[in-house]
Amino acid sequence: MSGPIRVLLCGDVMTGRGIDQVLPHPVAPRLHERWVRSALQYVALAERLNGRIERPVGFDYVWGDALDVLEREAPEARIINLETAVTTSEASWPDKGIHYRMHPGNVPCLTAARIDCCVLANNHVLDWGRPGLVETLETLQRAGIATAGAGRDRERADAPAVLRAGGDARVLVFALGHASSGIPSSWAAGAGRPGVSVLEDFSDASVAGLAARVRAVKRPGDVAVASIHWGGNWGYRVPDAHRRFAHRMIDEAGIDVVHGHSSHHPKGLEVYHERLILYGAGDLINDYEGIEGYAEYRDDLSLMYLPRLDRRDGRLLSLAMVPMQIRRFRLRRAAPDDAGWLRRTLDRECARFGCGVVAGAGRTLSLRWDAGRTGRG
Repeated sequence: MSGPIRVLLCGDVMTGRGIDQVLPHPVAPRLHERWVRSALQYVALAERLNGRIERPVGFDYVWGDALDVLEREAPEARIINLETAVTTSEASWPDKGIHYRMHPGNVPCLTAARIDCCVLANNHVLDWGRPGLVETLETLQRAGIATAGAGRDRERADAPAVLRAGGDARVLVFALGHASSGIPSSWAAGAGRPGVSVLEDFSDASVAGLAARVRAVKRPGDVAVASIHWGGNWGYRVPDAHRRFAHRMIDEAGIDVVHGHSSHHPKGLEVYHERLILYGAGDLINDYEGIEGYAEYRDDLSLMYLPRLDRRDGRLLSLAMVPMQIRRFRLRRAAPDDAGWLRRTLDRECARFGCGVVAGAGRTLSLRWDAGRTGRG
């Protein structure tokens, strides 16, 4: 098979809490948050801002206009960071402020978008304990969705998801979570202990460990994605340690795409040695409508990232980004003014890395970079 590999990369998909409540099979709405005791309060906040949500919604409801985008672009690998447990477990993790879960009966909301891989190396997948993680793994497996970054033991948590991308091509998804995103150290998978593939630090040993994992699986024609949950939720600054580690993953570990997430809004992008680095993909789907606080970051706006990669060596050929807006827990195409705000914001942040963002066809955004500058400092 010839032609580029087309991939969908998304940041956090948070289908728990308020969103779970409007789907056909909600869990009990009781929460353990300091100020909010029922997930239905998040539904009420969204409705107060944007109007009533008829319940139950269909399983495809949350994707809205994104389904048309996926139908048109037809990505061969669809990768999201699923930031919720899929469980009915009541074993809420103690002393944790927020717990996300979605009922296993609502997993068709993921298959409705034909998601291929759910990254689970994040700070919410064990919100409902190790029983909740095991049920999440089992539920996604039954639904035919691959997982990466969490498992029943350390070996399976570290193993990549292997996605077929047409012909002999494969997309390998290695997922890791760093403590800077709020992942407790006790969540690390171990021998016979379910948990997360934790990235302990950005040291030489961590680079070497990832390189060994990639070498054990990657073969000519494969594209290796490092999907990493790191950093805080708000702010555009990219720590120098993150940038250095991203570069080393490409230079020394054989990674072709760095898929960073944890920030609730999109951050700057870089093209380094012709490889794509997303430092923070931002949330794609959440239940934050009506929550006041970080208006300057426009967390109602999100992006679908659609890179085209060289099938032979994983080089970035182009990147289209589709601006979306969340309204009543549903994705819709962002209006021109909102898409323009995203373009200007990303263009400003990408300029730090020698890239720019321009308006593309059909209300999309396109990444532009100077090939002669990629790989510098």
